[in-house]
Amino acid sequence: MHKIIALWAVPRSTSTAFEWMMRQRDDLDCLHEPFGEAWYQGEDPLWPRFQAGEKTTPGLTIESVWDEIQARAKNGPVFLKDFPHYINHMWTPDFLSHFTHAFLIRDPAKTISSMYNKWPDFDELEVGFPEQRALFDLLVALNGTPPPVIDSDDMLENPDGMVAAFCDAVGLEFLPEAMTWAPGGDPSAHSWWDGGSFHANLAQSTGLTRQVRKYVEVSDAPERVKRVHRRMKPHYDHLFGHRIKL
Repeated sequence: MHKIIALWAVPRSTSTAFEWMMRQRDDLDCLHEPFGEAWYQGEDPLWPRFQAGEKTTPGLTIESVWDEIQARAKNGPVFLKDFPHYINHMWTPDFLSHFTHAFLIRDPAKTISSMYNKWPDFDELEVGFPEQRALFDLLVALNGTPPPVIDSDDMLENPDGMVAAFCDAVGLEFLPEAMTWAPGGDPSAHSWWDGGSFHANLAQSTGLTRQVRKYVEVSDAPERVKRVHRRMKPHYDHLFGHRIKL
């Protein structure tokens, strides 16, 4: 079986932009949140806001997704971007041993405010920070060393440097030509969620380009957002302490 590189992120963490960059390499079979599709739209959905009558896909399960990933890895190296909370019931040492793990983190003030903008009724179980930290800690306990962690703001401040460091950490060649692309691409073609409406800005982008670090203040946010932020911040801070520094 070939390498399966898993980038474990949280929603609204610029992870699809990272995935889009990885697709430009053209040397990996790239998958967009495959476990998430089963979590949200499989034959037995696991997401907490599911209501009868919403979309389901017969035959699509977390287990069938894993079978498909392994089948793809027999043909060549695979890269997937996904969220740990979709599969926290799958975290056996054997299952986790199949992946080359890496983590992408982002300030929860940014992710949670963005989720609230898109999904005002989001459930805290969809936020993902506790599971991201738990998976990271489990991998450290199993392997004795921390997997690579990239902070989104660090990446956007120094895209080439951080992506090169990521590639080195997971055993890939850094390809500078993958960092830029023509605008008008269609990330939604790879998205199973509502036609990819979350990716409109990415479709008009031209690459992972340097951006000035911006800070989001949650003091004026709705009380529920502030409450969720207070609970998520310690998990982000824990992984932030392990991030790659250049």
